[in-house]
Amino acid sequence: MLEVRPAALSEFSLLPALEAEADEVYATVENPLPYGDFPPPATAADYAAAFHIMVAGRPPVAFVRLEIVDGRAHLEQLAVAPDHGRQGLGRALVTAAKAWAQEAGFHEMTLCTFAEVPFNAPFYASCGFVEVPDGLLTPELAAIRRAEVAAGLDALGRRIAMRAILAPRE
Repeated sequence: MLEVRPAALSEFSLLPALEAEADEVYATVENPLPYGDFPPPATAADYAAAFHIMVAGRPPVAFVRLEIVDGRAHLEQLAVAPDHGRQGLGRALVTAAKAWAQEAGFHEMTLCTFAEVPFNAPFYASCGFVEVPDGLLTPELAAIRRAEVAAGLDALGRRIAMRAILAPRE
């Protein structure tokens, strides 16, 4: 298993291509998604401005990007290069991201994902995330969902928000 670690500043420029490469796996699902219709990958500047990024590999072959949404840790992006898929890197990154967020004082983590793609919502459910009903979305999370709809993601497949509890509330 490759080491999971915080991204180095010099690696941010590598992440847009890795994100684009990782999106290619959507063509392999039972009902392929036209990943060419996805919004373009984030830029190196976007990654540099992120709250926290963890990577696996030198150079990175997988990464997770965390932001803050409604005062909660938010898993904005998980990407694994297709030739490194199904080796546990995604799970290792999610586990590390949850542990890092909990240590940083967060009690919950949210994300938005495709509901029926096996390596999306079902995978995140196996990592402890549960679906958040639309009526219970926090304001910023609801804004993210509206932006996803506006970007055309929901036209490609049903999208949902999910949440994981990181630590008991005090």
